[in-house]
Amino acid sequence: MSRFVNRRRFLAVAGSAVAAPLWIPRHVLASAGEPGANDRIGIGYIGVGRRGNQLMGLPAEGRIVAVADVDRQRREGVAAKRNCRAHADYREMLEAGDVDACIIATPDHWHVIPAIHACQAGKDVYLEKPLTLTIREGRVLVDAVRKHRRVLQTGSQRRSMRYHRLGCEMVRSGLIGPVETVLIDNYPSPWECRFPGQPPRDGLDWDRWCGPTEPVPFHNDIFIQRSRPGWISLRPWSGGEMTGTGAHGFDQIQWALDADGTGPVEVWCEAGEFQAPVYTAPEGLARGNRLSSQGYRVRMRYANGIVIRLEPGESAAGASFVGPEGKIRIGNNTVDSNPPELVAEAAKDLKVRLPEIDNHMQNWFDAIKSRGRPICDVEIGHRSAILCHLGNIARWVGRRLKWDPQTETFPGDEEANRYLDRPRRKGFELPEA
Repeated sequence: MSRFVNRRRFLAVAGSAVAAPLWIPRHVLASAGEPGANDRIGIGYIGVGRRGNQLMGLPAEGRIVAVADVDRQRREGVAAKRNCRAHADYREMLEAGDVDACIIATPDHWHVIPAIHACQAGKDVYLEKPLTLTIREGRVLVDAVRKHRRVLQTGSQRRSMRYHRLGCEMVRSGLIGPVETVLIDNYPSPWECRFPGQPPRDGLDWDRWCGPTEPVPFHNDIFIQRSRPGWISLRPWSGGEMTGTGAHGFDQIQWALDADGTGPVEVWCEAGEFQAPVYTAPEGLARGNRLSSQGYRVRMRYANGIVIRLEPGESAAGASFVGPEGKIRIGNNTVDSNPPELVAEAAKDLKVRLPEIDNHMQNWFDAIKSRGRPICDVEIGHRSAILCHLGNIARWVGRRLKWDPQTETFPGDEEANRYLDRPRRKGFELPEA
């Protein structure tokens, strides 16, 4: 924003020094519903695969000025379609003066490093969920956002959907009495793979794609997000659907319980240590899904006694909240209750009203202009991601764990604390805030 201010100040001074009238084309001037050129926010994209392209419907005051991707075909194709620059290295893009903010839609293992670099370069950030690959990454990212006074919106779009908001308002308003239990899907943890190598895609920098992880031979069913099985289901590139879809569900739990600044104090897996399946060839997802959900059911407990139970078949995008007066279930932008009349009567009984945000991207843009915090600020995204990571760690360790949401550690538990972060390849270390 300082660049906007300086540019406007320069134009004002220059204009005052001109004696003759200055003609300015109408399209440069701001008008109702059509921001002027100097008001538009230049957006650069880091990662332009499936999700990156889905996020290109910007508000009127935004303009796409550049894209960066390790895949030449992707970046050049999108750049031609969007009439913008293409960069092989996002760091070069971050140096550009016309990039005011960036949208990061990379695989999970490439979320935090470019986000920190963007903050250091003075860019605001929209970062897809899950915010992080490890718990420590999240705290370093929060520190970077605060230190550099950036605006970071987590891509947990359900915070900007009407019925998710209504369901959380119903829970907070006490329509079912004090919440006792929360039910959510028993998301699969990540699996392992040892795929044979394939000829690399033309123009893809596979070593750069591997980034902080140890390089493995290229395979298209790793490169594609949800393939057979795809990177989103595999270590070391993701936390599996526990962090993929789980980032939505756990975020709804945190919001409904008014727990954005804290988290559970205990977590465990009922069946002990989880042995992840190892994929040696592409195949369907049924085997890994079955192994994750059968028996390896995760439980979490908050300090106030509320217990989260991960159960097969429960809501994945939201959660079910159970109290002495009934049950409220939040689905994929749906809400229903038992007894059913709770939903019908909610409008007149709600005591808690949450921010009415219906456009997640617009909310980010509004925060960029006001320098306020968006509806899913970095701290919120970090705290919700922690629950995802706790679910995986409970399975990997296979025993009951104490968790301190203030220090973000497992007190006195050296084995569990090893999972708070992970090794990174030389040259791809986690930047200091």
